[in-house]
This record gives sequence, C-alpha cells and structure tokens, in this order.
Amino acid sequence: MANKFQPILDAQKARFLSDQTKSAAWRLDQLERMERMLLEHQQAFCAALYDDFRKPSFEQLFEITVPLGNIKYYRENLGTLMAPQRVQIPKGLEATGNRGLVLKEPYGPTLVIGPSNAPVLLLLDPAIAALAAGNPVVLKPANTTPATAALFQTLVPRYFEAENVAIVTGGREEIGALLELPFDFIFFTGSSAVGKVVMRAAAENLTPVILELGGQNPTIVDETANLDTAADRIAWGHNAISGQWCIAPGYVYVHESVARAFLAKLKASIVKMYGSDPQHSPDLARMISSHDAQRVASYIVADKVVHGGRYDVEARYVEPTVLYPSTWDDPAMQQEVFGPVLPVMPYTDLKDIVSVMKRKPKPLAAYIFSQNQAHIDYVLGSLSFGGGCVNQTNLHCWIDSLPFGGVGYSGMGKYYGKAGFDALSNTKAMLIGNPDQDLDVFPPYEGKDNARSLSIFS
Repeated sequence: MANKFQPILDAQKARFLSDQTKSAAWRLDQLERMERMLLEHQQAFCAALYDDFRKPSFEQLFEITVPLGNIKYYRENLGTLMAPQRVQIPKGLEATGNRGLVLKEPYGPTLVIGPSNAPVLLLLDPAIAALAAGNPVVLKPANTTPATAALFQTLVPRYFEAENVAIVTGGREEIGALLELPFDFIFFTGSSAVGKVVMRAAAENLTPVILELGGQNPTIVDETANLDTAADRIAWGHNAISGQWCIAPGYVYVHESVARAFLAKLKASIVKMYGSDPQHSPDLARMISSHDAQRVASYIVADKVVHGGRYDVEARYVEPTVLYPSTWDDPAMQQEVFGPVLPVMPYTDLKDIVSVMKRKPKPLAAYIFSQNQAHIDYVLGSLSFGGGCVNQTNLHCWIDSLPFGGVGYSGMGKYYGKAGFDALSNTKAMLIGNPDQDLDVFPPYEGKDNARSLSIFS
C-alpha cells in the first residue's frame, strides 16, 4: 500500500532538486516566513501552550523568543556560513597552484519530530537550522500537545508552500509512516526509547540523524559552593516546566558537611518561587498527561520526603518534591524522572561519586556548584556529558554560540547557531587543481624519484 505521505516527500524532493533551496534568497524567505508566523500569532501560541499544560506566561514567551533569536542569528550570519571556506593543504600541493575548499551543501528534505515539553521551541529550532542550511522541512509536532499541534496545522500552510515546509499531525501511526520514507535527514527530540526506534528506521535508508534525547542529569554541590545561589538555580532548573525539561537537574549530590544547610535553602527557594501550595501557583506547569503524573508520583518515597510530596493525578499535578537521603536503589534513580521530584544524596569524596557517575549512561547535561577550581576541573575533565554549567543550570542550551546536544545514551549530534548550520549541511571537501602545472605522481613509477614525487603531500 502506498505511503500516504509520499506525495509530500516527492514535492519537497522536486523543489530541492531544482536547486532553489540552495540560494540565500530561498533560505532568507523561509526564515522571514517563520518569523512572521511567530510574531503575528504570538498570543495564539501562548494560549495553546497554556491549554495543553498550563505553561506559565514566562515559559510561554520563552518558547517564542528563543526561536526568534535563532532566526536573527541565521539572518545576520547566513552569508558567512554559506561562503566557501579556504583550508590549509600540504605545502607541496599549494606550491603547485592547488588550493583546498570546504563547501556546505544542504542534505535535502528533512523530517523534524518535536517533543511535548517545549512543543514550539523544540520543533522550530531544528527546523530553523534546517531551513538556514537550505533543506525543505516536514514538521511533526507532538500529539500529546493537541492545542499546539492544531495551531501549527492551521498556520503552517498559511505561511509556507508545502514544497518548502509541510506539517503532519497525528500519533504513532503517522510517525511510523513518516519514518518509512527515505528522507535525507531526520531530527528527533524526545525519549531515548523512541530515539532507538527512529534510529532503526533511519538505518533502513541510511539516513543521517540528530537525536536529542535525555537522561538522569547529575548536579554536584560541593562544600565550597554558594548555597544560596545553588538552591535558587537548582530549584528553578529542576521545576521549570514542572520538571519536564530534558536538561533539568535530575539528582543532586551534596557534600555531607553542607547537606543540612543546602536542604533548608532549597526548600526555602521552592516556597519562594511557587508558594506553600504550588497547585495554585500560576508559575508551575502541569504534567503533560495524567499517565505522566502517575508515573512521577510513583517515584515519591514517603519516608524520604523532606519537602512536598503531594499530587493529584487527575489534575496532572505533582508538587515540587525533594527526597533525602536518596540512594541509587530508589525508584527515582532508575531512570530520568522528567518531573518535579528531586532525589538528593550526600557524599564525602568527590572522586568516589564521579567514579559512580562515569559508570552510568552518559547524561545530556551536568552541573557543578563550587568555588574550588580544582574540583570544577576534575569534574569537567573526568565526566562525559552533552553540555552543562558551572554555578548555573539549564541556560547553556539557549546560547547560539554553544553547540547543544547529547552523547551516548543522551543523543548524538549538536545544533544551535553555527553548529546547527554545520550539522544540517553536508561538508563537501574540494581540492581545486591547477590545470597548467603537472604533478609527477603518475605511472610509470620505475626510474622516478618517488620520494620526491610524494613530498608534495607533506
């Protein structure tokens, strides 16, 4: 049976093969259309995000302003990014009039599958990088954010020709059908379990992928840390979007000498941000589904609750909760929590806990709060993770000069800014020869000074 989405791919492939998408004019036009869609319907996007899971106003606007910032970056830097790059080649070749160039060319029609936790931002940011690199795009928003997906379904055809940017909504059946098609690139943001499905499907067509996944992100608070700063930034980083943030601190190791003081400040920070009854706070989002609320609530171990612990599954609400002292055997430590339940564990020796963490799946992010440079250098040098912060949480992933992505189980490939343009472009390496000067490297070899001939490559 014919794939129902084949006509979309065929139309985008035809547009790509026409070479129109390789021009700066096409790329700038698509970015301008994306910008207008966001600006002219900002209120509608914010309302959809609230309808889907009561995302607070600041977090709504965050989903609009970050893609707009990325559009601005690509608009201002597109000429430089697209320009051929002169590279150094062996001196012998250069002396005979040859030169090396690196060209960046688009891959072709690109499938972008977005997640539910940031359904605008994490769908559009990869698409913006793909368009800047000259690729037509098929957008697949998350079906678990129905209001946002419906808005995309309405707006995308108004602003884009389907040959350039198309929208497909639906659930597992639609994703399965899309993954059967031979796209030239696939960009997926979501869980590691689904990431494996995407990668298996991509392998059938040898399609390159970027996988932005997740993991249980470690946070270390050592004995030298500014505890006020650490408490505020961890409380926000962990509970923003109700913990449904792939880069959220997943657990905290705190030095035993400051554990009691840190816990007191962490609890105070949570109350300062969300009040004594967070269920009525306008600043705390809901879980994306009742299933996820039940899942996260199941991680709460009653006798380890030092703050929070309440939940209402029907209302998709889980209170910001702190568990202490947690261990690696606790339910919340068996997988990415992806919700507002934070395990905290005491430690005595930094090298011991880093040794433990190094044997776990590599996380998307890691954070350390310390004023001891030797401690900071040791963690950054010994522990593998996608990216992170020192004395800060979460914000690294929205800076266009910092490549963002995972490693190992938490994903593959980096994007944002120049890294995004490069990732969504094929790097075409070229040696430009001198047509008027011979190279003495051809047969017959007998009687030649082969060492002298080969010296041009050194």
